[in-house]
Amino acid sequence: MSLRILIVEDDDSIRTALRWALEDEGYDVAEAASGEEAVRMVGIAAPDMMIVDLMLGSMDGFTVIREVRRAHDLPVVVVSARADTQDIVAALEVGADDYVTKPFQIKEITARLRALRRRTGAAPAGHQPDGAQAGIVLDHDPEAPLVLREASGTVHRGNQQVPLTLTEYRVLCELAAAPGRVFSRQALLERVWEHGFFGDERIVDVHVRRLRTKVERDASAPRLVVTVRGLGYRLDPQ
Repeated sequence: MSLRILIVEDDDSIRTALRWALEDEGYDVAEAASGEEAVRMVGIAAPDMMIVDLMLGSMDGFTVIREVRRAHDLPVVVVSARADTQDIVAALEVGADDYVTKPFQIKEITARLRALRRRTGAAPAGHQPDGAQAGIVLDHDPEAPLVLREASGTVHRGNQQVPLTLTEYRVLCELAAAPGRVFSRQALLERVWEHGFFGDERIVDVHVRRLRTKVERDASAPRLVVTVRGLGYRLDPQ
């Protein structure tokens, strides 16, 4: 079954070029020419992924991503002419998983989408053997332990699933693969983004900050995902 992708772009020529390229890649493509239309179509077309331009008129791409993130956890790639670091960080802050600047090569877009698809390859929850369901306990809080289950691609705090984006989840998995080891920002970029991200390494800080708000007992005083000044980040299971 083909994955459905929603292209949110007000430039007809760019939207059409993306549609043709993505259909050649086997995607089922839906289109929206405005932010308002995009928000409506997420509920109607139920896309698996989104490509979003930032400059869309009355409802910009930042607002679209923010609105979608309130109820959906699908991967979002921003494609924009705005190449300033502040714009990139702002898009990631509101929930984008990746950022591509215009002008771009279609092959770059499809490569990034394939990388995001690889991150969604886990089997559905509830169909894992007992050992996989047990997962890795990251925080032994007696009332609500934090458990990472890579086999099902989920993280739970007690009985509640933690709503991580794909990039946040991937960062956590990389840190959890080597507890106590310090990962530099560059190392995390290479491991998490896979195909590489040709931008500011501070995007890692953005994702770590968002991750902490979801997995730490107190995000203002993180004890699980800690900063090693001048070096990077490490995971200290509690």
